[in-house]
Amino acid sequence: MIEYNSQEKRDSLSHVRFADEELIKTQVLQGESAQTIIQGENCSVYKMENETGEGVITRYPVFPGIELLYDDIHMSCGVAHREDPRADLLEINHCRLGRFECEFSDGSAVYLGEGDLAVNVMTNRTRETWFPLSHYHGITIAVDIPVADRVLRQVSEALGEGLYCDLFAMRDRLCACDSCFIMRATESIQHIFSELYHAPEDLRAGYFKLKVMELFLFLGSPEITARGEERPYVDRTQVEQIKSVRQYLVEHLDRRITLQALSQTFSFPLTSMKKCFKEVYGTTINAYLQSYRIHTAAGLLRETKLDVTEIAGKVGYQNASKFSEVFRQYTGHTPTEYRKTFCLIGADSVLREW
Repeated sequence: MIEYNSQEKRDSLSHVRFADEELIKTQVLQGESAQTIIQGENCSVYKMENETGEGVITRYPVFPGIELLYDDIHMSCGVAHREDPRADLLEINHCRLGRFECEFSDGSAVYLGEGDLAVNVMTNRTRETWFPLSHYHGITIAVDIPVADRVLRQVSEALGEGLYCDLFAMRDRLCACDSCFIMRATESIQHIFSELYHAPEDLRAGYFKLKVMELFLFLGSPEITARGEERPYVDRTQVEQIKSVRQYLVEHLDRRITLQALSQTFSFPLTSMKKCFKEVYGTTINAYLQSYRIHTAAGLLRETKLDVTEIAGKVGYQNASKFSEVFRQYTGHTPTEYRKTFCLIGADSVLREW
């Protein structure tokens, strides 16, 4: 059992309350943009809204100085500026679904796709944050390093050698010169985080502690540094241009537009256009567009009485049979089966499960 003398305990808990409420809200949840929905000792829920949508963040304390947050975002544009950023506050992000784009003040950027992990210090100022697919689901672990390191050291002393990870050293190694450490999806990352997404409710408190310690030991390994990825410089003009390309495509779903024609329309060199699109949206133009067509068709099947042939035409398929074949590949149902099944359910979240 970990023991503090009474004065140390009072001082520690006072600082932890500050870290939990003030630092988490101003540094991680972007201050005034976050509205507290539920405030509890073991769980708090925050809501963020802007003109592009909304997001819900569910926060759990793990150890003093360590918070675990579930991010459920349905917006395209986030909030970037942080007040009084701190070098000893660390943020670890894991993307489960969707995609996250973050541009830093030095012009470099990070794109997190499904299964990717990022480690960042709060002094690494962000200029803009976006969710290119208009949804993002993942986990954020916020670490107040001085508080957390002291607690983890005591836990290690109580349980035995080999469990302590020096958080200061980990920060200095992974985030040297305020860089952002990126690690693309691996089985090791998937193993750690997949279990966090399915933690049994009655075991959650203890489970979070074990998994966070496992994550720190994983990230604390010297060999992890070599598996990181350099943060690429992104031409902001090209990123804005590729977003215009994407908007043009989704506004003309009923048309079949070749990549060559698209390149000419936007005066965007074909190779650069394809590369930039994949960097921002995580997939090729054709794959993204086909998925978007099917998502749109699914919505029309659930929410309108248009016949299948008409819906096929609206999403760019002149051949209804071909449309049905592709739709079944994506959803596991023919359009008619899908309409019968999901109209009865009336679940507007069905689309998000793909």
